[in-house]
Amino acid sequence: MTALPDDLRLLLVHKQRTSARLRFLIFPHGVCAFKPLPALSVVEEEGEGEPEVAYHPNGWLRRTEQALALAPGSLKAEPEFHATVQTPGGPISIQLAELDTVDPPFAVAEAVGGRFVAITEARGCTPVEMELLRRAYTAMLG
Repeated sequence: MTALPDDLRLLLVHKQRTSARLRFLIFPHGVCAFKPLPALSVVEEEGEGEPEVAYHPNGWLRRTEQALALAPGSLKAEPEFHATVQTPGGPISIQLAELDTVDPPFAVAEAVGGRFVAITEARGCTPVEMELLRRAYTAMLG
C-alpha cells in the first residue's frame, strides 16, 4: 500500500480545531504508516540521528494522500517534528503529518483497518511507538 521509501515512516495525527483534541491514526501493525518498525528498533535521543537523505514533504504528503484516498491538500507536514529510529537495517526517519480536516476521517481509518485514538488509548503499542507518540504530542501541543 505504500509508495514511501523504506527508510521513511509517518505518524498521522488529527487535531480538533475547537478543542485541540489530538488523535493518532493507528494501523493494524502499529503507529507508523505504512509498515511496522522492525524488531529491535531504538529511538534516537531528541536532536540526534539526522537522516542522510532528507525527503521533501510534498513528495511524501502527496503519496500518502493517494495511498489513503484523501483529497489533495488534506495532509500538512509538522515542521517541528522529526525523529530517527535506529533499526538492524539502518536508520529510519520518522515524520509527522497532520490531517487538515474538520473531523478525523474515520472512514479512511476503517478502510485501512485502523482507528483514531488519543495518546491515552494507545495501550498495546511498543515502547518505541509510545515514545514517538509522546514526542509528536509535544510537538503538536507544546
